[in-house]
Amino acid sequence: MTYKLEFQADSRITEALKERRSEHMILNMGPQHPSTHGVLRLVLELDGEEIVNVIPDLGYLHRGMEKLAEAKGYHRFIPFTDRLDYMSPMSNNTAVCLAVEKLIGMDAPPRAQYLRVILSELARISSHLLWLGTSALDIGAMSVFLYTFREREAIYDIFEDVCGARFTVSYMRVGGVAVDVPPYFVKRVQNFLDDFARKIDEYETLLTENPIWRMRTEGIGVISAGRAIEYGLTGPCLRGSGVDVDLRRDNPYLVYDQLDFDVPLGENGDTYDRYLVRIEEMRQARRIIQQALRDLPSGPVKVDDNKISFPERSTIKTSMEALIHHFLLASEGVKAPAGEVYMAVEAPKGELGFYVVGDGSAYPKRMRIRSPSFVNLSALPEMCRGHMIADVVAIIGTIDLVLGDCDR
Repeated sequence: MTYKLEFQADSRITEALKERRSEHMILNMGPQHPSTHGVLRLVLELDGEEIVNVIPDLGYLHRGMEKLAEAKGYHRFIPFTDRLDYMSPMSNNTAVCLAVEKLIGMDAPPRAQYLRVILSELARISSHLLWLGTSALDIGAMSVFLYTFREREAIYDIFEDVCGARFTVSYMRVGGVAVDVPPYFVKRVQNFLDDFARKIDEYETLLTENPIWRMRTEGIGVISAGRAIEYGLTGPCLRGSGVDVDLRRDNPYLVYDQLDFDVPLGENGDTYDRYLVRIEEMRQARRIIQQALRDLPSGPVKVDDNKISFPERSTIKTSMEALIHHFLLASEGVKAPAGEVYMAVEAPKGELGFYVVGDGSAYPKRMRIRSPSFVNLSALPEMCRGHMIADVVAIIGTIDLVLGDCDR
């Protein structure tokens, strides 16, 4: 029996499906499907329940981020980066600030660099916790979701202590960070870390040897090391296939070259291996933060340059010079010289890069964002072919998509 499902689609998808055999069913998954971690539409071509092809349809969250950067300028674009991968805004803030600092030819003070590492690794843990909780929930394990959100709340409390915001933090600045952390910051983070190792063990008790979890993840969404490299995958999606690449170690930035950590790798390139990689990455992030807390130096948290850093707010009401510098920075922004740079960081989902072309003004002539979610999504069709419809949910989860990061 032949089944056909008529649907409205743009011309690109229509043309791609014209040549398909009529006995295959075309099914829309999304854009409202809860497992798509945002607003994603997948056009599935099915032979019974077996996946023949998948066509991702993006654009539902497109906001023109790159053009916004060119219109808003280096400084005023920082809050927009919170809305890229909104699971790890600290990493996004850090990446764009590092790109501008590279264009200017300057480094943030040592204390600011250590704070960036600590907060970016906390963001990595937070992002992986959300991935773990939602991925488990998508394929039927509800308890894990409740466990992981307990720890994410503790991390958000730390972020709130640091900058007053829990989710969209906008904490990093060109030349450093907005303000210094409160006096009890180190103790509060250490208290979280002391208990977190036991919490990771709890997650593994629930899942790692769980026969249902293993049945749903082992051998699902396999991608070889060679194909992962060809697709340009990065982050856990690449390391899950056994490719030993991590920008924090291979192209160190901030103070990662002064810290000791391991890069976990998978062997089979399946959903289960990517799960194990992310679990171990949380342990390694904890290890990195502990070292950074131990070595956290005193000193300023932003460069002493009135053309880059805002003056302390306490001086604005007593110093006309400070008021003028504040006004000029707020109205004109941070200026960067002409030139072009590319700066990438190891974000939770992979390589997050900013290509910036400066023309000497406070506005980039061109900014291009290399978002890991968008690149990693390209492998979805190959990872899904030959699997069942129910496996698509597990594979979307293992890629760890954020559609705000895909669409930009």
